[in-house]
Amino acid sequence: MKNTYLCTPKIHYQTYIMYAIVEIAGQQFLVEKKDEIFVHRLEGEAGSNVEFEKVLLLDDKGTINIGKPHVEGSKVTGKIIDHARGDKVIVFKKKRRKGFQKETGHRQDFTKVLIENISVNGVAAE
Repeated sequence: MKNTYLCTPKIHYQTYIMYAIVEIAGQQFLVEKKDEIFVHRLEGEAGSNVEFEKVLLLDDKGTINIGKPHVEGSKVTGKIIDHARGDKVIVFKKKRRKGFQKETGHRQDFTKVLIENISVNGVAAE
């Protein structure tokens, strides 16, 4: 199934909202101001500010800037809210007819980030 969420601009009540596609810890996220996202664990304490300068795409009131590979002069700032752990993922291995069974688990560390601002060339979003 095609994910049309990334292909269409975010429109709220017929007004454009500034959004960006940002690369954070090797993954791409579509963010806008006041979004709360979970990313792979980042260095820093809860309450500290973080800046993401790898902005791949930027939409400012319908004007789309695509980076080659990044949009120059733009950055996304946020605040670390909390560090959390994801749900436990069970890994079960078995070899048939051998009596071998092994079960292990894994929990991924995440960081909850509040997106505070998206800026282009030092000018903040409205």
